[in-house]
Amino acid sequence: METTLDVRGVTRRYGTREVLKGITFAAQKGEIIALLGRNGTGKSTLMNTITGYLCQSSGDISICGYDVLIQPLEARRRAGYLPEQPPLYLDMKVIEYLRFLYELKKVKKNPNIKQTQQEYLEQIMELVKIKEVSDRVIRNLSKGYRQRVGLAQALVGDPQLLILDEPTVGLDPAQIIEIRQLIRQLAKTRTVLLSSHILSEVQAVCDRIIILHQGHIVADASQEELTGQMGGQMQLQLEVEGNSKTVLETLRKIGGIAEAHRQEEKQYLLHLEEGCKSEAVRREIFKAFSRLFERDGSCLLLSMQEKGRTLEEVFMQLTAQDALASE
Repeated sequence: METTLDVRGVTRRYGTREVLKGITFAAQKGEIIALLGRNGTGKSTLMNTITGYLCQSSGDISICGYDVLIQPLEARRRAGYLPEQPPLYLDMKVIEYLRFLYELKKVKKNPNIKQTQQEYLEQIMELVKIKEVSDRVIRNLSKGYRQRVGLAQALVGDPQLLILDEPTVGLDPAQIIEIRQLIRQLAKTRTVLLSSHILSEVQAVCDRIIILHQGHIVADASQEELTGQMGGQMQLQLEVEGNSKTVLETLRKIGGIAEAHRQEEKQYLLHLEEGCKSEAVRREIFKAFSRLFERDGSCLLLSMQEKGRTLEEVFMQLTAQDALASE
């Protein structure tokens, strides 16, 4: 796969305080990567270092093969950045602001595509759905539209790497869904690196998760790999209609089940023994309740699903160490 971003052994110091400590990872074209961490763990510092707003104290960063220190203009040309507070000129109209950025970034268009500046900017506005407000002053736009204008400015120049810091902060639920859909669409031809405190957003959008803690990367994997690798007991959630005593007695006779608890009416939570394959246990549960129901019509199994560890649980476990000391 084509590598868009390569970060190798990057450190960043503020005086004697080391905020980033040997950060190393690579990002491929088409990936949506979440950058997670508690406040003060270096997420924004890392993003600002990648985009060239800050210089790393040591290590190397390249964007599409261009070193951000040795070839800063070429590297920056291939990266678009949306900070948590979009860098907007509030007294400009949307189209005036985008024209200003077009000139500022010295956009180089594909010579094989005959397209005017206006047509190019209209294409971006159409993509982020702000064309209908192109002649409005940015100051008079809603929070949602301002966020979209911020995303449009990041897209001017067709960057291969898109860096988004809290892209949905302050948006209403409908706007959040729209921005998530747009991010997935943009990632088809780019690499997206985003920071978010909203774990449900990360689960909905991202292919891969990088967790920072105290300046180090403590995890770098897909959500499925993270929740699977962290261990802990596998759980099964059952919905069973019938006498609770009979249900629990039946479950406790099945091998592989370490504990069985009734949570509420019809709802039961099972903890499986470590190393036990849930498929085999699920098969035995189905057989046991099928026999009961066929015998006397009792204990009807309505649903059964695996319940692994959540991303929130994994995040808390990985970042819990010395959290109070850090704060």
